[in-house]
Amino acid sequence: MSTAGERRPGTEIPAAAERDQPAAAERAFREERAAVLATLIRQVGDFQLAEDAVQDAFAAAVASWPRDGVPSNPGAWITVAARRRAIDRLRRNRSLADRTERLAELARIESHAHADIGDDGAVHDDRLRLIFTCCHPALALPSRVALTLRALGGLSTAEIARAFLAAEPAMAQRLVRAKRKIADARIPYRVPPDEELPDRLRGVLSVVYLIFNEGYAATGGDRLVRGELCSEAIRLGFLLAELMPDDAEVLGLLALMLLHDARRAARVDGRGRYVALDQQDRSLWDGGRIRTGVRMLERAIALRRPGPLQLQAAIAALHVEPASAGETDWRQIAELYAMLARLDPSPVVAVNRAVAVAFASGPAAGLVLLAPLLANGSMDRYQPLHAAHAELLRRAGDRAGAGQAYERAIELTANAVERAELERRRDELARQGAVPPPTRAAS
Repeated sequence: MSTAGERRPGTEIPAAAERDQPAAAERAFREERAAVLATLIRQVGDFQLAEDAVQDAFAAAVASWPRDGVPSNPGAWITVAARRRAIDRLRRNRSLADRTERLAELARIESHAHADIGDDGAVHDDRLRLIFTCCHPALALPSRVALTLRALGGLSTAEIARAFLAAEPAMAQRLVRAKRKIADARIPYRVPPDEELPDRLRGVLSVVYLIFNEGYAATGGDRLVRGELCSEAIRLGFLLAELMPDDAEVLGLLALMLLHDARRAARVDGRGRYVALDQQDRSLWDGGRIRTGVRMLERAIALRRPGPLQLQAAIAALHVEPASAGETDWRQIAELYAMLARLDPSPVVAVNRAVAVAFASGPAAGLVLLAPLLANGSMDRYQPLHAAHAELLRRAGDRAGAGQAYERAIELTANAVERAELERRRDELARQGAVPPPTRAAS
């Protein structure tokens, strides 16, 4: 058996290839890792073994590519190297009951050299299997998120922990438990059957959107935006759109994320302070992202299978397409939120609908819609509700009530940038003499 570094058909090194490219291995693994891992999991039948073997292949690439040059087909090189590392690990591991069967299967695959490497259909199916396995409902939601970022995004445990403000050892344990759960519960490595696919796909889209939302408006820490998570969620969205190009909600999610993320550069000022949507410098918005997002939304609508993510994307488009904030069609936005509330009711939708109605018909109309939410004890700790209540009260002229609502919102805000903005608005009311100063220092 030849070594992983041997030059084989499809992996020849171009004569003009640069000899010292340590970054090439990292770039290739970033681009190819998910496909290689997905294929290897199917071949070895073990999530952890496959991941370890892929890491071994990465180490081999880091060692050999600067010396031998970057292969013309990095994905094929990595796949072969990872499979051989898996065989080596299986040979050393005497504790697996089915070790002999796995070795025999891998030997059979290896004897066919590149059986899967040139099969785009097999790679396509393997990546779909990996997505649905990482997002399986048997796993706790935080584990689904972490495993998706690790397996499909290639983020390190430290990067995932940092993004979610968690301790690295705790995040490592979460990943270990998730992979153990997949093995112990014998979670099938497959795309769900047709009768299960809609519900399972909704779960996948929820995981990707949760990743994006944590990047778009971080729940804690000293940054409003965690751009690395936004970018990773969008990358996953493009992958889903590639694998499921005829699913309207997949396209809707991708459009929604692109249209929101287009405003990233304008959402904080040069000192990292919050900038409200109507105050943002629209010249800083990413026109390319907006055009791509609108195009994805149009593709989704053309499929004539409306869904909540498409409605949200349509709302986002109404925010970013006008040349100025004053041209925003708030009445249409309010109507879309009403449709969304009927189709997919949630506290987020209810609060956003009230704000849209307030902009379309006046703050009193918005406050009417907020009233039942404020009376619902289960929503007392929902920070966006109190922040919206404060803003509508301020616009309605109830400065004292607004000040109290701001206090409650501040108390519930963990993100430093959001908290500073709420404190600024509260203090502005206090300077106008309508709100007593806070009785304690804001946390």
